[in-house]
Amino acid sequence: MIVDERVVTFINSMETENSEILEKMEGEALGANVPIIRKEVQSFLKVLLMMLKPMNVLEVGTAVGFSAVLMSEYMPEGGRITTIENYEKRIPVAKENFRRAGREDKITLLAGDAMEILPTLKGEYDFIFMDAAKGQYIHFLPQVQRLLKSGGVLLSDNVMQDGTVMESRFAVERRDRTIHARMREYLFELKHGESFQTSILPLGDGVALSVKKG
Repeated sequence: MIVDERVVTFINSMETENSEILEKMEGEALGANVPIIRKEVQSFLKVLLMMLKPMNVLEVGTAVGFSAVLMSEYMPEGGRITTIENYEKRIPVAKENFRRAGREDKITLLAGDAMEILPTLKGEYDFIFMDAAKGQYIHFLPQVQRLLKSGGVLLSDNVMQDGTVMESRFAVERRDRTIHARMREYLFELKHGESFQTSILPLGDGVALSVKKG
């Protein structure tokens, strides 16, 4: 946890319930040890979507479809979501969740490796939510940048790696050093590259909120 536990507990105590289907999906996901976006990130995402009113959303990393369904509830009428998932066991679960939520006509799931799928996508997206394999964010970034419209928003989740991204690489377990280096590279590019204006926020496990410059 990167923020004082008492602060997070207090913030989450103020939350209202999600829709019935989202509450069921969250309980099922947590029961199966499937990671989904944390409560405080859910709240942040809802506010962002209501402010931005995106009509065309791309999500990299579907898991069981929780965040896609949540986003679909806070987008304008007629908005659409394209979401990408590579883990075969989660794909049918996500599709069933979209059916249960009555969102099949609003959410399109593309099954496969995002590195292969992203280059095939055309058009521009108003909002992109990055929540896939953390070590791949830096590799996805060129295509994400291509697909995001000028003035569009990129939200990247779990960028603090439970706080380990702040540590020296020598303080990180050897097996985690590659992902540590890649996440640092990703954040550096978002902050220092010419394409984005970015704020890194200690929310959940860390989020990076980026706007593509015109």
